[in-house]
Amino acid sequence: MKGILFLILVVCAALAGLVFADPARAGAQKYEPLSAAVRTALAAAVDDGDPPPQGQFESLDEKVDWLTAMSGRLPRRWKPDYRQRVEFLQTVRYEAQRAGLDPHLVLGLIEVESYFRRYAISHAGARGYMQVMPFWAGVIGDGDPSKLFDMRTNLRYGCTILRHYLDIERGDLFRALGRYNGSLGRPDYPNAVLKAWKRWEFKPPAERVAGSRSPAS
Repeated sequence: MKGILFLILVVCAALAGLVFADPARAGAQKYEPLSAAVRTALAAAVDDGDPPPQGQFESLDEKVDWLTAMSGRLPRRWKPDYRQRVEFLQTVRYEAQRAGLDPHLVLGLIEVESYFRRYAISHAGARGYMQVMPFWAGVIGDGDPSKLFDMRTNLRYGCTILRHYLDIERGDLFRALGRYNGSLGRPDYPNAVLKAWKRWEFKPPAERVAGSRSPAS
């Protein structure tokens, strides 16, 4: 009997590790009253009325190279299937570009917030990849916070919220990241995301760069 109880405790601990994100990094956006115009604009931004996402690329070569490089960097523990990784990456790129954000910044933020765990829940209650606080579902969505575990919905909310904070801070990314994490004025979180952003930046293969050079005259 004791052996069974011990096994149950081990399983529960393992599941907790899957679900709960690092509380020092998890998002805790604070509720701030929004004007009717801002609320309407944000609600329109998260409206899911467009076709399945396809990120923009300058060429097919860039698309293949980018997806291959980014896929290789995703943790296999949380994204074991290649098609799953490609779908995730294309959605990240689409939602980031839709919000006017660098996809590599968004990947860095996700790494810091949830380490790519779809069902991560912080001690503050933030949910999913981008650790979106449930109150946002009621402020600019349909009021159903369970949808924040949907990949596309979570990425749409997260990118829209970060864009909103960037606009409030007039393009100051450091302060916008502080707002996103609920730690405005403290440097730890913005610095962590900026460092992760650098790690996710994409560099095309050397042969692509060499092939794009103009012939010497």
